[in-house]
Amino acid sequence: MAEQPRKMTESEIAAALKSLPGWTVAGGKLHREYQFANFVEAFGFMASAALVAESMNHHPEWFNVYHKVVVDLATHSIGGISNFDFELAKKMEALATRAKHP
Repeated sequence: MAEQPRKMTESEIAAALKSLPGWTVAGGKLHREYQFANFVEAFGFMASAALVAESMNHHPEWFNVYHKVVVDLATHSIGGISNFDFELAKKMEALATRAKHP
């Protein structure tokens, strides 16, 4: 059976955030703002992240204007932040690094 999302405690979230610089908790969601060199790099990051999110069946809330991408992650089915949100955040960090995110 496929792994299910598990709601994380505040202390688990705080500990996990230490390994994700730039990520915070805002409004009960994992939050990160990325800035890229231009719109094409920002959109390329979003396209790559969309493929990863779809493969996980775990989709972000996000917003894009020109070179900026704002991401919020939460697991609606459990009403909070889960292990899936941190897994997707780590994968997004790897994609952003490859996209030369400053």
